[in-house]
Amino acid sequence: MRIMNGSAGRYLLRCQAIENTERVHAIFEAAFREHGLPEAIRTDNGAPFASSALGGLSRLAVWWIKLGIAHERIQAGHPEQNGRHERMHRTLKQDLRPAEDWRAQQRELDRFRQDFNHLRPHEALDMQTPAAVYQPSLRPYPARRPEIEYPDTMEVRTIKSHDHFRWKKKDIFLTEVLWGEPIGLLPINKEMRMIYFAHPPLARLHDATGTLFPIKQRDKIKNLPNKEKLSGMCPV
Repeated sequence: MRIMNGSAGRYLLRCQAIENTERVHAIFEAAFREHGLPEAIRTDNGAPFASSALGGLSRLAVWWIKLGIAHERIQAGHPEQNGRHERMHRTLKQDLRPAEDWRAQQRELDRFRQDFNHLRPHEALDMQTPAAVYQPSLRPYPARRPEIEYPDTMEVRTIKSHDHFRWKKKDIFLTEVLWGEPIGLLPINKEMRMIYFAHPPLARLHDATGTLFPIKQRDKIKNLPNKEKLSGMCPV
């Protein structure tokens, strides 16, 4: 797993060998505690960053959103939308030497991260190294678990244990990913409400029938340019 500072610094924050995705949360938390919180994280659409749930949410993405981090997901088949990270990934594949076991592989990754950050000048950085221009985030990792708050213009419901919320005597299925979390419902006209989890809109709700109309991923990323926008981190 690789986590890269996606700002102009291109600093490689983490480069760790993992056997499964169970350690991903802990790795990100350690990175946040050391380097601070980014404004945004850009990822592909695979696990554990995204899922087939409503809005493409995963438990990891829910945690990021609760920390006030915008989750940017690139369009499928468009790796150029995460170009800096893809370029680093190609360099890693070219440079990494095969290792006999897991620990030896991690030593190789540590060597690569040291070389990439401190020894390799980047043309995009005026031939400076990422370490020479890197600056940590000014947003510290919070001491307490943040809770989502909604404005008075929204009605708030909580996702229950059976992946639903109660609305006008109906059980409306949403997603198990948001179990225990509050959602906000904002009127958009006389018939429809928009459902939000924090800032991302998830679906439109027909007020009378309880019918859901999910917000499609392509609607969220149609304005995402081929060139990268400024993002705080880019993990793979």
